[in-house]
Amino acid sequence: MARVLVVCTGNVCRSPLAEAFLRAAFEDRMGSASPQVASAGTMGWTGSGADPHSIQAAAEHGIDISGHRGRVLDRADIASSSLILTMANEHVDTITSAAPSARSKTFTLKELVRLLEAIPRTEVDAPDPIVARVEAADELRRAGFGGDPYDEGIADPLGRPLEAFRVVADEIEVWCSRLADVLVGSPDARDAGSGVS
Repeated sequence: MARVLVVCTGNVCRSPLAEAFLRAAFEDRMGSASPQVASAGTMGWTGSGADPHSIQAAAEHGIDISGHRGRVLDRADIASSSLILTMANEHVDTITSAAPSARSKTFTLKELVRLLEAIPRTEVDAPDPIVARVEAADELRRAGFGGDPYDEGIADPLGRPLEAFRVVADEIEVWCSRLADVLVGSPDARDAGSGVS
Protein backbone atom coordinates (compact mmCIF):
# COMPACT_ATOMS: atom_id res chain seq x y z
CA MET A 1 0.00 0.00 0.00
CA ALA A 2 1.24 3.48 -0.84
CA ARG A 3 2.35 5.77 1.95
CA VAL A 4 1.98 9.53 1.43
CA LEU A 5 3.97 11.98 3.53
CA VAL A 6 3.07 15.68 3.68
CA VAL A 7 5.83 18.08 4.71
CA CYS A 8 5.96 21.72 5.77
CA THR A 9 8.26 23.57 8.17
CA GLY A 10 6.92 23.24 11.72
CA ASN A 11 4.26 20.55 11.15
CA VAL A 12 1.73 22.64 13.05
CA CYS A 13 -0.01 24.78 10.40
CA ARG A 14 -0.05 23.64 6.75
CA SER A 15 0.94 19.99 6.76
CA PRO A 16 -1.57 18.92 9.45
CA LEU A 17 -4.30 20.48 7.31
CA ALA A 18 -3.03 18.82 4.14
CA GLU A 19 -2.64 15.47 5.89
CA ALA A 20 -6.22 15.59 7.12
CA PHE A 21 -7.76 16.90 3.89
CA LEU A 22 -5.84 14.40 1.78
CA ARG A 23 -6.76 11.48 4.03
CA ALA A 24 -10.43 12.49 3.82
CA ALA A 25 -10.24 12.86 0.03
CA PHE A 26 -8.69 9.41 -0.36
CA GLU A 27 -11.19 7.81 2.00
CA ASP A 28 -14.05 9.43 0.09
CA ARG A 29 -12.77 7.84 -3.11
CA MET A 30 -11.19 4.58 -1.91
CA GLY A 31 -12.65 3.70 1.48
CA SER A 32 -10.56 1.17 3.38
CA ALA A 33 -8.15 0.79 0.44
CA SER A 34 -6.86 4.35 0.98
CA PRO A 35 -3.12 4.90 1.26
CA GLN A 36 -1.59 5.82 4.59
CA VAL A 37 -1.16 9.59 5.00
CA ALA A 38 1.20 11.18 7.55
CA SER A 39 2.92 14.53 8.01
CA ALA A 40 6.15 15.96 9.38
CA GLY A 41 8.12 19.20 9.40
CA THR A 42 11.61 20.02 8.22
CA MET A 43 12.00 21.80 11.56
CA GLY A 44 9.08 20.07 13.19
CA TRP A 45 7.89 21.28 16.55
CA THR A 46 7.97 17.79 18.04
CA GLY A 47 5.06 17.13 20.37
CA SER A 48 3.33 20.45 19.70
CA GLY A 49 -0.32 20.49 18.82
CA ALA A 50 -1.57 21.99 15.60
CA ASP A 51 -1.86 25.77 15.68
CA PRO A 52 -5.26 26.69 17.20
CA HIS A 53 -6.13 28.64 14.05
CA SER A 54 -5.40 25.54 11.92
CA ILE A 55 -7.63 23.50 14.22
CA GLN A 56 -10.45 26.02 13.85
CA ALA A 57 -10.04 26.36 10.07
CA ALA A 58 -10.09 22.56 9.71
CA ALA A 59 -13.17 22.30 11.92
CA GLU A 60 -14.96 24.76 9.66
CA HIS A 61 -14.42 22.16 6.90
CA GLY A 62 -15.70 19.35 9.10
CA ILE A 63 -12.22 17.99 9.86
CA ASP A 64 -10.84 17.42 13.37
CA ILE A 65 -7.07 17.88 13.74
CA SER A 66 -7.14 18.64 17.47
CA GLY A 67 -5.24 15.42 18.23
CA HIS A 68 -2.36 16.23 15.89
CA ARG A 69 1.14 16.29 17.34
CA GLY A 70 4.03 17.83 15.41
CA ARG A 71 7.15 15.87 14.60
CA VAL A 72 10.37 16.42 12.73
CA LEU A 73 11.02 14.76 9.38
CA ASP A 74 13.64 12.01 9.46
CA ARG A 75 15.36 9.75 6.96
CA ALA A 76 13.08 6.83 7.85
CA ASP A 77 10.05 8.93 6.82
CA ILE A 78 11.67 9.72 3.50
CA ALA A 79 12.69 6.13 2.82
CA SER A 80 9.32 4.60 3.74
CA SER A 81 7.16 7.02 1.74
CA SER A 82 5.88 6.27 -1.75
CA LEU A 83 5.08 9.94 -2.31
CA ILE A 84 6.30 13.07 -0.52
CA LEU A 85 4.21 16.22 -0.91
CA THR A 86 5.54 19.54 0.27
CA MET A 87 3.97 22.90 0.87
CA ALA A 88 6.81 24.85 -0.79
CA ASN A 89 9.91 24.39 -2.92
CA GLU A 90 12.17 25.02 0.09
CA HIS A 91 10.87 21.75 1.58
CA VAL A 92 11.64 19.88 -1.65
CA ASP A 93 15.18 21.27 -1.48
CA THR A 94 15.62 20.16 2.14
CA ILE A 95 14.39 16.65 1.42
CA THR A 96 16.41 16.13 -1.73
CA SER A 97 19.55 17.53 -0.11
CA ALA A 98 19.21 14.95 2.66
CA ALA A 99 18.20 12.12 0.32
CA PRO A 100 18.90 12.83 -3.38
CA SER A 101 17.31 9.54 -4.42
CA ALA A 102 13.97 10.81 -3.10
CA ARG A 103 13.72 13.45 -5.85
CA SER A 104 11.64 11.18 -8.09
CA LYS A 105 8.89 10.93 -5.46
CA THR A 106 9.05 14.45 -3.99
CA PHE A 107 6.86 17.26 -5.33
CA THR A 108 5.11 20.35 -4.11
CA LEU A 109 1.40 19.63 -3.86
CA LYS A 110 0.60 22.05 -6.68
CA GLU A 111 3.40 20.77 -8.91
CA LEU A 112 2.18 17.18 -8.70
CA VAL A 113 -1.43 18.13 -9.40
CA ARG A 114 -0.44 20.09 -12.50
CA LEU A 115 1.77 17.25 -13.75
CA LEU A 116 -0.92 14.63 -13.26
CA GLU A 117 -3.62 16.81 -14.80
CA ALA A 118 -1.42 16.94 -17.92
CA ILE A 119 -1.25 13.13 -18.15
CA PRO A 120 -4.30 11.26 -19.47
CA ARG A 121 -5.74 9.03 -16.78
CA THR A 122 -5.84 5.40 -17.87
CA GLU A 123 -6.31 2.16 -16.03
CA VAL A 124 -2.90 1.07 -14.81
CA ASP A 125 -2.02 -2.60 -14.46
CA ALA A 126 0.49 -2.18 -11.64
CA PRO A 127 0.82 -3.45 -8.07
CA ASP A 128 0.17 0.08 -6.84
CA PRO A 129 -1.54 2.46 -9.30
CA ILE A 130 -0.68 5.49 -7.12
CA VAL A 131 3.03 4.70 -7.34
CA ALA A 132 2.67 4.21 -11.11
CA ARG A 133 1.01 7.64 -11.46
CA VAL A 134 3.78 9.26 -9.38
CA GLU A 135 6.39 7.65 -11.64
CA ALA A 136 4.57 9.00 -14.71
CA ALA A 137 4.51 12.49 -13.18
CA ASP A 138 8.24 12.34 -12.51
CA GLU A 139 8.90 11.26 -16.10
CA LEU A 140 6.91 14.24 -17.39
CA ARG A 141 8.75 16.59 -15.03
CA ARG A 142 12.14 15.28 -16.21
CA ALA A 143 10.98 15.76 -19.79
CA GLY A 144 10.68 19.49 -19.12
CA PHE A 145 7.05 20.12 -18.13
CA GLY A 146 7.16 23.60 -16.65
CA GLY A 147 3.94 23.84 -14.67
CA ASP A 148 3.71 27.24 -13.01
CA PRO A 149 7.00 28.03 -11.26
CA TYR A 150 5.49 31.25 -9.89
CA ASP A 151 2.73 29.39 -8.04
CA GLU A 152 4.15 26.19 -6.56
CA GLY A 153 3.89 26.98 -2.86
CA ILE A 154 1.26 27.49 -0.21
CA ALA A 155 2.00 30.44 2.08
CA ASP A 156 2.81 29.79 5.73
CA PRO A 157 0.11 31.43 7.88
CA LEU A 158 2.05 31.05 11.15
CA GLY A 159 1.62 34.14 13.32
CA ARG A 160 -1.13 35.58 11.17
CA PRO A 161 -4.81 36.04 12.03
CA LEU A 162 -7.47 33.35 11.68
CA GLU A 163 -8.59 34.66 8.29
CA ALA A 164 -5.18 33.83 6.81
CA PHE A 165 -5.52 30.26 8.09
CA ARG A 166 -8.98 30.03 6.55
CA VAL A 167 -7.57 31.09 3.18
CA VAL A 168 -4.78 28.52 3.46
CA ALA A 169 -7.22 25.78 4.52
CA ASP A 170 -9.50 26.55 1.56
CA GLU A 171 -6.53 26.43 -0.80
CA ILE A 172 -5.15 23.19 0.60
CA GLU A 173 -8.54 21.47 0.53
CA VAL A 174 -9.04 22.34 -3.15
CA TRP A 175 -5.58 21.11 -4.14
CA CYS A 176 -5.90 17.91 -2.09
CA SER A 177 -9.23 17.16 -3.75
CA ARG A 178 -7.73 17.76 -7.19
CA LEU A 179 -4.81 15.52 -6.32
CA ALA A 180 -7.04 12.67 -5.20
CA ASP A 181 -9.06 13.04 -8.41
CA VAL A 182 -6.01 12.71 -10.65
CA LEU A 183 -4.35 9.99 -8.57
CA VAL A 184 -7.28 7.67 -7.94
CA GLY A 185 -10.35 9.16 -9.69
CA SER A 186 -13.18 11.37 -8.56
CA PRO A 187 -15.93 10.09 -6.23
CA ASP A 188 -18.45 10.56 -9.06
CA ALA A 189 -16.39 8.39 -11.42
CA ARG A 190 -16.06 5.71 -8.75
CA ASP A 191 -19.79 5.66 -8.09
CA ALA A 192 -20.56 5.53 -11.81
CA GLY A 193 -18.22 2.58 -12.24
CA SER A 194 -19.83 0.68 -9.37
CA GLY A 195 -23.37 1.33 -10.56
CA VAL A 196 -24.20 3.42 -7.49
CA SER A 197 -26.52 6.29 -8.23
